[in-house]
Amino acid sequence: MSEPRWLTPDQAEVWAKYRRVRRELQRAQEQQLLRDSGLSAADYALLAPLSESADGVLRARELGSEVDWERSRLSHQISRMEKRGLVTREACVDDARGSMVRITEKGRDAIEAAAPAHVETVRRLVFDPLAPDEIRVFGDVLDRILGAVEENS
Repeated sequence: MSEPRWLTPDQAEVWAKYRRVRRELQRAQEQQLLRDSGLSAADYALLAPLSESADGVLRARELGSEVDWERSRLSHQISRMEKRGLVTREACVDDARGSMVRITEKGRDAIEAAAPAHVETVRRLVFDPLAPDEIRVFGDVLDRILGAVEENS
């Protein structure tokens, strides 16, 4: 067996910063959404792709894939959102075992009301601290990391 390739001190520092940024950014977004719109991050995660889909409806399996959630987590979240009138479940005409998830008018109103402050938070925390050329470099770096992750999945 080969020796582990330990991180250098510089790499360990960058990795720790990345983990902190990811954690703090997620926390800030969750707090902003709840404070400004009453939506949870999970609500927003499902409402966004539904609001962008044709007719505001997606197969539950597609929606789960979009947000990368297990079936049980998705089902529980949809049930919570149904109780609040944000989405409805419908039978899938193509597959009796499948179901469709549709955004309601109340859900569309909620995501449309929440989106401006959410986008402003992303802009303020992620893009405003960067110069335009740094945004391009950041995007390129993310593309390379994502490529490596996908290649090794």
